[in-house]
Formats: sequence, structure tokens, C-alpha cells
Amino acid sequence: MSASDGFSVRRFSPEPGTWGKLTARDSIVRRLDWTLMISALALSAMGAVLVYSATRNRTELTGGDQYSFLFRHTLNTSIGLALMVVTIWLGHRTLRGAVPVLYVLSVVLVLAVLSPLGSTVNGAHSWIQLPGGFSLQPSEFTKVTIILGMAMLLAAKVDAGDREYPDHRTVLQSLAIAAVPIAIVLLMPDLGSVMVMAVIVLAVLLASGASNRWIAGILGTGLLGIVLIWQLNILDQYQIDRFAAFANPALDPAGVGYNTNQARIAIGSGQLTGSGLFKGSQTTGQFVPEQQTDFVFTVAGEELGFLGGGLIILLVGVVLWRACRIARGAPELYGTVVAAGIIAWFAFQSFENIGMTLGIMPVTGLPLPFVSYGGTSMFAAWIAIGLLQSIKVQRPISA
Repeated sequence: MSASDGFSVRRFSPEPGTWGKLTARDSIVRRLDWTLMISALALSAMGAVLVYSATRNRTELTGGDQYSFLFRHTLNTSIGLALMVVTIWLGHRTLRGAVPVLYVLSVVLVLAVLSPLGSTVNGAHSWIQLPGGFSLQPSEFTKVTIILGMAMLLAAKVDAGDREYPDHRTVLQSLAIAAVPIAIVLLMPDLGSVMVMAVIVLAVLLASGASNRWIAGILGTGLLGIVLIWQLNILDQYQIDRFAAFANPALDPAGVGYNTNQARIAIGSGQLTGSGLFKGSQTTGQFVPEQQTDFVFTVAGEELGFLGGGLIILLVGVVLWRACRIARGAPELYGTVVAAGIIAWFAFQSFENIGMTLGIMPVTGLPLPFVSYGGTSMFAAWIAIGLLQSIKVQRPISA
């Protein structure tokens, strides 16, 4: 974009060390989307309280320190905020040039999960154990690199003014970029992450203006892939059981359907205002498994009731609304596509997580962004917020 387009292009943070050189009018802090920031922080703060409630009596997890998970969740949020600041400081345009390196690194990490370094947690072989009791789930970072990699390819010729929409060759190349990590994650198998990545791919293509024939083709291929995965027995037995329990909740209420049934009991017992913080019988009695991670929404439903659960959904909605505004206001296709990928990621993952606690979606082990306990998922979510803020901050201003 040139000055003749009615804007003077000014990059507010493409290089490290420029923060102090900005005028008050151009200040990065002033240009941040504070509604987005406060909403995401509020979700993390609610998550801290809910995680504490879910774990304070779990001595087998906390080792006798009831504040253990509260401290870790707060630490994860703090690290996530630091990663967000670094992302804004570098800028999404600067990171655009680093995408090949970031992509290769993310692929290496997900491949490492399939090596002896990988470990299994709750049936999913998708983790790398680190010293000190910490663990890493590389598929969370892969969501970010898929968005950046596809956006870089799809927007290159359009932002350069060579084409109005991505051509077929560019679309094919971008799909190849996404297919490699998705295939590796499927081999783990981590079906939940694959579902999120597939939604991201569709959203990115739609936002880029790619031909509808590609969208139809991908949907058709996806349906065929689901049939093949089922017929070839690629899924582990626990994943098949989860889908069976979703299709028929009464199939095995004391076995594969136990998690969902207990989650619905917890949420239903909360009614309008809940039983009171730290007073939920299902939570205190530890009836809902993985309540600090996958089923954290059940703590809100039981102890804070419909109002507390509704507040979480409202805050997620605000995050998505502000992200949509940022996507619409981006001055170049690259920023729009990146924002669209993040919107699809947050929207689908939130719907899936909350939906599985209500019994309207199958259990897949996806965390609730910003709320569930988990370092890698928290870091990736705040990096995504950093990308959104960078797109907002680095908009050109009127000449």
C-alpha cells in the first residue's frame, strides 16, 4: 500500500527497541484493543479460581499443596502474557519472514512426540515430558504455525498487487503446508487437535478468497477421510468408545459414558446461581475426572450456575467479536487471514469443550482457551492474542 492509497504506511513495532520512540499519538499501548485484552485476562482469572476449586482437595495431584495448581496456572498465564508482549514487539509482519523457521521447528516438535521422547496422557500420545515435571504439547503451537504458514502463501501475491485472489497453485501449496503437521498429529492420534486444525484450514481459505471449489473439495475429502479412518481402525479404542458414548449416553454410564454423565449432573445441579464457590458437591467429591483441564467448565456450571457459565461464554464471545473487528480492519490480506484462523480456532475449540460437558459434542480432550489448566495451550492462546494485537497496532493511520 502506498501513499497514493490514502494512507501512509507506518510500522509501529516491526523492529525490537522502537517502543520508546513512538509519540503519544502513536503509542502501542494506546492502540491496543483493551476490550480484547481485558476479556482474555478475565477468562484466565476465572480459570485460576476454577482450577483451584477443582484441585484444592486432590492431594494425589497437588502433593499436599492445595495452591499448587493455582500457582502453576497463574505462572502459565504470566508466561503467556510475556509471549504476547514479545509477539506484539516483533510484529506479525516481522514474524511473516520467520514463518519457514517456525514451521520447521513445529514439525520437528510434533515428530518428536512419535519418538521415545513422547509420552501418553489420558490415552493421548501427544506430549513430550520435560525435566522438573513439566510437559509440552507441540500440537498447540502447530495451530499457530499452520495459520501463519498458510497466510504467508495465500496473501503473498494478493498483497503484492499481482492477483486479486490466490491462484490454484498457491492454494495447493498452502494445503500441503497444513497437511504435513496434521498427518503427524493424526498418527499420535490426537483427533481433537486434528479437528481444530481442519476448521482453521477451512477458515483461512475462506478468508483468503480462494475458490469455493476448493472448499467443497476439502469438505468432500474430509468426509471421505472420516470414513476411511473409521474403516481402517486408525483410531484407538478409547476414541471409538468416546464416540459411541456420545451417540448413546446410556450405553455404559459407569464406563465410557461416566465423564459426560457426571459433567451433566454437575452443570445441572448448579441451576441459576450455583451452589457457591468451593461448595459444589460434584467438584468437592471429585466425581468429574480431569476437572481442572478438559472439564473445567463443569466447575463454573456447578458452583457459579447458569450465570457463571454464561459469563464465560459471554467473555469468549467478546474475544471473538473483537477478533472479527481486527480481521475486518486489517490493511492487508495477510493480517485478515491470520485473524480469521485465530477466530476459527478459538470459536471451534470453545464450542467443542463446552459442548462436550453438555453432552452435545463428543469428548475429545480439547482445553477451554484461557480457562483450562495447561501450559502449552495457555502459551499458544496468548501468542494468538499477541498476533491479533499486532494486526491492530500496525494498521496504517491517515496521512
